[in-house]
Amino acid sequence: MKEKIIYLILALVLLFLSFTAGAQQVLEEYKVTAAGNNPGLQALFKEYLAALERVPQVKALPDPQLAFAYFIRPVETREGPQLARLSLTQMFPWFGSLKAEAHSAALKAKAAYESFEDHKARLYYDVSAAYYELYFLKQSLRITRENINILRSFRDLALSKLEAGLVTGVDELRIEMEVADLENRLALLRDRYQAQQVAFNNLLNRDPALTVTIPDTLWKEPNMVPSKAAWIDSIRFNNHRLIRLDHEKASLQYQEQAARKKGAPTITLGIDYIITGRGAGNAYGGKDALLFPKIGITIPLFRGKYNAMIKQAVLLQESVDLKKTNQTNLLVTLAEETWKDYLDAERRLELYKAQSRRAHQSIRLLLTSYATQNRNFEEVLRMQRKVLTYDLELEKARTDRNTVLVFARYLTGR
Repeated sequence: MKEKIIYLILALVLLFLSFTAGAQQVLEEYKVTAAGNNPGLQALFKEYLAALERVPQVKALPDPQLAFAYFIRPVETREGPQLARLSLTQMFPWFGSLKAEAHSAALKAKAAYESFEDHKARLYYDVSAAYYELYFLKQSLRITRENINILRSFRDLALSKLEAGLVTGVDELRIEMEVADLENRLALLRDRYQAQQVAFNNLLNRDPALTVTIPDTLWKEPNMVPSKAAWIDSIRFNNHRLIRLDHEKASLQYQEQAARKKGAPTITLGIDYIITGRGAGNAYGGKDALLFPKIGITIPLFRGKYNAMIKQAVLLQESVDLKKTNQTNLLVTLAEETWKDYLDAERRLELYKAQSRRAHQSIRLLLTSYATQNRNFEEVLRMQRKVLTYDLELEKARTDRNTVLVFARYLTGR
């Protein structure tokens, strides 16, 4: 007999775990749908792809120049008159200039990618938070309906006592008033659920009228890291906004390096091809001349613009440092608030589990007293309100705990 009971318990546990895993999988599928449909996220990804296309542009050599010159008055030489000239030149920036520009552009693309990742992580959080809010509203509807049914059973008991002349009609009227209040609350909860479902579908950029699959029991998100200090360190190293600023600074460092190299000489190499015509006494025409190489150097005499470019890059790096310091301070403050909310949700979860259990025990005892001794009817109603309150607060604590934990993951870049 004991073995059968153990097997039954194991089967129920496995069934619960499989249902919970299925519910989590539904939320993950909603996140994927949101990421695939969200126009803002798609726009940021296009910006990242566009930034990648900048890399081959800046690392390429300048286009070669081909020139053709025709001599209106041919230049006479021993070989004959020079009629035309073809010239091909190629300019080469100073060594390392193109490489620095390419590194700067690549890091700008990485910064754009981190913006995309941050937006995606925020979208995942928004979807999860909206989903948990739908769960809470669904549970609020269930708990309120259950309380209305319980109050109606109280009314039947009060009516039977009224018919027996044991109580007055006031008890029934009090119950009718409580039921009317709860039915009004139930109507408001239905409207809130409908509005929240539309908001959730809009996050997924799909038909607002579609039904959202909500579990009957909310799973428990994994706990936060053991210590607050370790979690805040994780934010400092993994937050997408801070990583984006790191890439922006590194890009500006290469931009500064490229600006310094732009102040160096530029080398030009080229060839000239001269077409020579037939000279006097030369029956077959002149001999064309191929001149190679032609070397030129651009000397950057006017240093003002190059110095300004270097100073601009340095000032922008200092600006990024200040932005990162400010962003870090904001994130640490937000982390402190999140940690406080996490501890509060954990405390409320344990508190309302116990309070709900005590309230249900109390209502049973009070109801027995009323049924047998016609006493404590006001206490029955007051305790029934507490049962409703504690049951709702318990589900709210579950919802808040999961919402805080997914926000904590967002702050750490996950």
